[in-house]
Amino acid sequence: MSTATTATAGTAEPDPGRPRASFADVLRSEWTKIITVPSTFWTLLAGSLVVIGFSVLWAFAFTSTYDQLSPDARADVAPTSPMQIAFYFGMVIFGVLGVLVVTAEYTTGMMRTSLTAVPRRPVYLAAKALVLGGVVLVVGEAVSFLSFFLSQAVLATKDISGSLGDPGVLRAVAGGGVYLALIALMALGIGVIVRHTAGAVVVVFIVLFVLGIVGGFLPGQWGETVAKYLPSNAGSAILVPVEQSGVLPPWQGLAVFALYTAVVCAAALAVFQSRDA
Repeated sequence: MSTATTATAGTAEPDPGRPRASFADVLRSEWTKIITVPSTFWTLLAGSLVVIGFSVLWAFAFTSTYDQLSPDARADVAPTSPMQIAFYFGMVIFGVLGVLVVTAEYTTGMMRTSLTAVPRRPVYLAAKALVLGGVVLVVGEAVSFLSFFLSQAVLATKDISGSLGDPGVLRAVAGGGVYLALIALMALGIGVIVRHTAGAVVVVFIVLFVLGIVGGFLPGQWGETVAKYLPSNAGSAILVPVEQSGVLPPWQGLAVFALYTAVVCAAALAVFQSRDA
């Protein structure tokens, strides 16, 4: 194979006289990419504002209609209810971030340069996933706790607020950041497989949003069982403070979603290694 052909494929052999980049070097490179690309900042900001804003908005919705609710409906309002609804709208944006982290390099042709510098594809993809997951985990935890505290300030006007010391609340709030990190990693895997921003975003939207809606219309007992295990339904179980009927137990639900993420990432790695950049 000629040098030109190899470079085009993005699998050029490293210069024998040049030291091989360590995993720490690759991590620093990926960190530099993610903090210097404007789309990363704006997507993180958009996702954060949507989750926080909708948490406060739904808290106002609960307090403004609370007196008209039936006793059963009032009992269903938990301290984390506004946050649960907000996550449903904001999670796709964090998925878009995961897509952009990889598809932007395909769009600009930077992927060939990256793989020339780091020809060990598992190392390259692992570093990208670790940096993305770490960034979204930190931001996600901050967003989750801020959403909770701001919504409690609103719920307190009707004496329906809670605290982190209530049963399951701390786990639900802290689990929100983990859930967002897993969403970003799943989206990263989808981006690697699809390699096209618009196409990957559509797939993420279907997996995280559309399937959850479809699950609500599945008939009968089998439909209820299947709906529990759909990705967004399983993952969002961690946001529920107390185990509820029709929803997987919180840690089991998060584990199921983590398994989905692992399968997608494993498939992405297999595809990534088997084709040209």
